[in-house]
Amino acid sequence: MGWLAEKLLDFDARKVADKICSLLKRFVETSGVNGVVVGVSGGLDSATTVSLCVKALGSEKVIAVFMPETETYNPKDAEDVKTLTKNLGVQLYEVNISNPIKVLMETIPVSDSKDLKSNGNLKVRVRTVTLYYFANKFGRLVAGASNKSEILTGYYTKWGDGASDVLPIGSLYKTQVRKVACHIGVPENIIGKVPTAGLWVGQTDEDELGIKYDVLDPILYGLFDLKMGYEDVARDVGVSVDVVERVVGMVRKNEHKRCGIPTIEAF
Repeated sequence: MGWLAEKLLDFDARKVADKICSLLKRFVETSGVNGVVVGVSGGLDSATTVSLCVKALGSEKVIAVFMPETETYNPKDAEDVKTLTKNLGVQLYEVNISNPIKVLMETIPVSDSKDLKSNGNLKVRVRTVTLYYFANKFGRLVAGASNKSEILTGYYTKWGDGASDVLPIGSLYKTQVRKVACHIGVPENIIGKVPTAGLWVGQTDEDELGIKYDVLDPILYGLFDLKMGYEDVARDVGVSVDVVERVVGMVRKNEHKRCGIPTIEAF
């Protein structure tokens, strides 16, 4: 492990979790809402997010929504979601989104069953629409589960999982999320899962990104938090400068996802 990887994880998980919870509680109270809605998948990020929300707000102010669909349904994830939310004392709703996706695919004239990316993003956006229905229904905010690694590289669906009202783990890199998750009691079997967005069968985050989080995070941390040069980062992480440049390319390419909607000035 290089210096960057060590420094990335050199923090007090208890203090970080407490700070997140304190700020989250203040934000929700200031917003004048009844609590939050969290989409849960059985993965690390959503499990950590819903756990932090409960720690910050209390279980009665947190609603969890599990939104499986037939193609990528994993019974182990479903079991993990039910166990986690039961242990947290959170109200869980399960909404199978297979039918609305099917109807949309049949309605859109250019839909293509072989277009994995477009179809996967459609699933994510249907989930977001569902979460906001619950948020409107119960007077709550949507707490998203995106982490800093995803936000910087743009590894999320625009107006899909990238759309939320607050991001409890948005300032934590993926590897940092693992450390916080361990501290707050997220089950080890969830922490150890292979990260996936569930976009299609066999899809994983690291395959799509083309790099493992244990390599990606120190690169991002060195470049954007510590403002180090490409060569210094590459040397510490043990990769070529080309790899560092490719990561920078991902960040730049997806800037449009982070900057909001641009206004074209007429005057």
